Amino acid sequence: MKRIITLLAITIVSFSGFSQDDDEQVKSNIQTYTPSKLLKKGQWDIKWFNNLYTQTKEANSSGDVAKNQDRQTFFTSTLDVFTGVSENSKLNVGLILEFRSNAVGGRDALDVFSFDGERGTARSGLTSIAPAIKFNPLKNVSNFTIQTAIHIPLVNNETEDGVFFDQKSYIFQNRFFYDYTFPSGDWQIFSELNSEFSFGKEDSYTPDFSTSLEGSFANNSLRLTPGVFLSYFPSSKFTVLALAQHSQLIDLGNDFSQDFTALGGGAKYQLSDVLNIEVLYTNFVRGTDSGLGQTFNIGLRALF
Repeated sequence: MKRIITLLAITIVSFSGFSQDDDEQVKSNIQTYTPSKLLKKGQWDIKWFNNLYTQTKEANSSGDVAKNQDRQTFFTSTLDVFTGVSENSKLNVGLILEFRSNAVGGRDALDVFSFDGERGTARSGLTSIAPAIKFNPLKNVSNFTIQTAIHIPLVNNETEDGVFFDQKSYIFQNRFFYDYTFPSGDWQIFSELNSEFSFGKEDSYTPDFSTSLEGSFANNSLRLTPGVFLSYFPSSKFTVLALAQHSQLIDLGNDFSQDFTALGGGAKYQLSDVLNIEVLYTNFVRGTDSGLGQTFNIGLRALF
């Protein structure tokens, strides 16, 4: 009898051990590797994120909205590549590439994928490259990290034949990440503060202002963009989320400022042990000196 009881006890303990191991294995990358999480040495994180912003209305400096304007659409495709380089998982290094395609003058939103470069209505190409590092500044707070990057512009003319392409600014960017997972494990809150200081040559234009010659409209300015994301996990491989973001461009000597607020939501799904997909939608609900459009986003992330 004692042998039977002992055998049962060993079986139960062994089963419990396996169950705990299974639970740990079930935890997916979308739960574990938030933007606040640093990579281990030798790990790679490759993210391809695509953002399509389209608008037919905008707000002036008083916040008054002008509707039914010619459609403007701006597509941004960003490739982030990071790897862990430190034994204690405290430092990651990476590179960020941005490709843009813009279509204005009332063209359809999907015309950004034509890449036709039609004079006066469209432009496309690689617009910036940014070396970056990501690190954990606080020894005892592993879920707080900072990502620092210098964005180097590859744009000849910011505006050409009336078509805006991208900022012709050098941008010193710092992104502060923090996340918290509630004890149940079903809910997670993630917060970010993005700061961008733009600098470079003083802007100048042709007499008709159709083409920029030097500099950028955003030079000598600081953009602050705080955001909060609330995620719910029905399962370890799937999450739905809601988000709120505000962006404030502060004039530091260029006589231009703007702000806008966006609300939205989305979902992420773990396709395999390595690959996950995310979709997001946002709506610009208010602003000053800003467009009031919508964004449609899709991203793929490989972590190995």
